[in-house]
Amino acid sequence: MVPATDSWHDATMRRSDHPRSDLAVLFDLDGTLTDSRAGIAGSIRHAMTCLGRECPGDEALAAYIGPPLRGTFATLLGTTDREVIEAALVHYRARYDDVGLFENAVYDGVPEMLEAAAGLAGTLFVVTAKPRHAATRILAHFGLTRHFHGIYGAEPDGRFDEKAALIAHLIERGMIRAESAVLVGDRHLDMKAARAHRIRAIGALWGFGDREELVEAGADLLCEHPRALAGYLTAARP
Repeated sequence: MVPATDSWHDATMRRSDHPRSDLAVLFDLDGTLTDSRAGIAGSIRHAMTCLGRECPGDEALAAYIGPPLRGTFATLLGTTDREVIEAALVHYRARYDDVGLFENAVYDGVPEMLEAAAGLAGTLFVVTAKPRHAATRILAHFGLTRHFHGIYGAEPDGRFDEKAALIAHLIERGMIRAESAVLVGDRHLDMKAARAHRIRAIGALWGFGDREELVEAGADLLCEHPRALAGYLTAARP
């Protein structure tokens, strides 16, 4: 584990006087818990083919894993036409919901990471830009559901496509308190969503984002491997 910025030592980032059970850990899904590259890339390619459009290669598509799909298709298709973007989503989901979500693998060390986190934090949540129904199916498929007190994601109509809005919703509902929460994610949007609510942000270097991306987006800490996360949580718990 490597401190990303000096802000880790700010007063807002130190231990609080709340009981241990107040610590909530928010996990991203794609690129943090599972390597979903094959299923997402294949489903994007399928959608582009259905629309008669060329698609970048797998390496280029990896950059689009994590951000909301509506924005991804707007970029790839070069349009803001909502009907075209929604058509792409229909084609994407037709493949992804059938086979794509299982073209996936749990990262090495993640089961152990979750076991350790469950013993150190009061609550664990999944907070993803992926549709909630898909996230729920993936976690169940890999036997990870039991670790989490809640699985939260985007709604079909686009509500909560932005992770910052989803986190705001959880705060408003009293599900988490920003001052006693930590977010673990692999992309810049994860870090920015956490920082928008003054939540501590840990960059997962085993995912799709690199060190530079995570630091520039405001990561407080960079974690090299899932098994290293327990060390941070031990220090961070109230």
